[in-house]
Amino acid sequence: MSLSSLYLSWVEDLPPRLNRVKKTRNIGITMDDGVVLKTDHYAPKSAGPHPTILMRLPYGRRGFGPIAEAYAERGFHVVLQACRGTEKSGGEFDPLTNERTDGLKTLAWIKEQPWYDGRIGLSGPSYLGYAQWAISDALPETAAMATKVTTSDFRSVVFPSGAFHLGLWLSWLQVIEGLRNRPLSTAARMFSGDIERRTAAAAMTLPLIEADRKVAGHKVPFWRHWFEHSVGNDAFWAALNHRPRLSHRTPPVHFISGWYDFMLDELLADYQRLVELGHTPYLTVGTWFHVADELQRDNLRETIIWMRAHLSGDRTGLRDKPVRLHLSGRDEWLEFDHFPPPGARFELWHIGPEGALTRQPAARPATDSYRYDPADPTPNLGGAMFAFTGAGAVDNALREIRDDVLCYTSPPLAADLTVIGQSRVYLRASATVAHADFFLRLCDVGPDNVSLNICDKLFRVTPDTPRNADGSWSLTFNLHATAHTFRAGHRLRLQVSSGAHPRFARNLGSDEPIGTATTLVANDITIIHDGTMLELPTYELH
Repeated sequence: MSLSSLYLSWVEDLPPRLNRVKKTRNIGITMDDGVVLKTDHYAPKSAGPHPTILMRLPYGRRGFGPIAEAYAERGFHVVLQACRGTEKSGGEFDPLTNERTDGLKTLAWIKEQPWYDGRIGLSGPSYLGYAQWAISDALPETAAMATKVTTSDFRSVVFPSGAFHLGLWLSWLQVIEGLRNRPLSTAARMFSGDIERRTAAAAMTLPLIEADRKVAGHKVPFWRHWFEHSVGNDAFWAALNHRPRLSHRTPPVHFISGWYDFMLDELLADYQRLVELGHTPYLTVGTWFHVADELQRDNLRETIIWMRAHLSGDRTGLRDKPVRLHLSGRDEWLEFDHFPPPGARFELWHIGPEGALTRQPAARPATDSYRYDPADPTPNLGGAMFAFTGAGAVDNALREIRDDVLCYTSPPLAADLTVIGQSRVYLRASATVAHADFFLRLCDVGPDNVSLNICDKLFRVTPDTPRNADGSWSLTFNLHATAHTFRAGHRLRLQVSSGAHPRFARNLGSDEPIGTATTLVANDITIIHDGTMLELPTYELH
């Protein structure tokens, strides 16, 4: 037992260690095109048979070694593989592209090993979860999956509502390039906030295709390839979409995510698809962001329980209800049979004059206006974003004092108000320029007047977006899912703005391509009170 696996065992309150572990490092597995992928095997030092867990990752094997060891100490063979073009594996890294072909070849290799007994589990967060979905339809009869903060289809993650998830890809690019070339200094940059600082500086680069030089110091092939081929290209994304692989044969899946994870809604779409197919997947959602400590440690305890239940028939510790949600505001865990739970009561709130947010519509029609200037883009603060520092619920004061952010606030609540699921916004607006973004955010304002963000969503309109006869848009969209109680005495606040930079690339207001655009066009935005509403899925808790 290493010190790292001992620490994980203590922090995660893992089941008892069953055996010692034999580690075989740097096994070369040859892919169909001759590229060799470096792979580690962690084997239980005890009489078998033992099921296998496979994790394929682009972040280097060393950081996941303690996790692999902890699994192996509890009776699993563990195969840990560096994806093509990462760490010591051969080939060029092309995100998402090779995970099916390489994953299938790795599965075939595992099946040839004398220690493989026909049982296999796939585990891991984020990119590792996508690699699971890429081969999910090729697993044997006795299999299980634990997919965390991930999705089978990345298109809407990269291009939410047709915008560009700039902060995610600039930050992730730094991680991938840094871990490959300077792993120790990159790890230090993650904890110091330097990743976020470089992302913010590079995000102002025009044209955006040159931003890779700002954060990496050189051209990054996959960054440029994506700008040139992925924007608006259905064929590009069809080959990378693994949601069609979800079927009646999909093995048992435990979904784990956080209310502030940027892929939460896409993960919930995968969950819902399996429910529609007749499965009973498990779902665990905490008040976490993408790289929160609980998720970074791979939710070891939950995964060990899940894999034992479905690979070994030992259901010890497996909870009765498949859905477990953390309710922020109350700091409580709740369990349900389904998500969203039944019994929601949908409650409408209307915006009004002088920044009012009320249950009744205003007596007279009115409007509010602001100017969005891409030269001084509306900043993002916190939220469901990819960041090592600053993600999650934060004080929104620095956003709310800006002239390009409108705030509509309710009176103090007389009783607790619990929201679970996706709140919906009906927005009626117009603009002088037909290229515009709308960023809507729901906040919880405490008695101390601190405004904490709960959920939000970006929506992009273009000249092709249908308009009303008066030239305005009537838009309907869901904020990302949440589970939160607004306590009595707190107030609801709906923010309306046209950006959250650099989380999402600023809308330049022109019709130029995302990667090569350089023209900046300011936009005068009008929000029309009549027709702008917030719909909340509320629950009575007993």
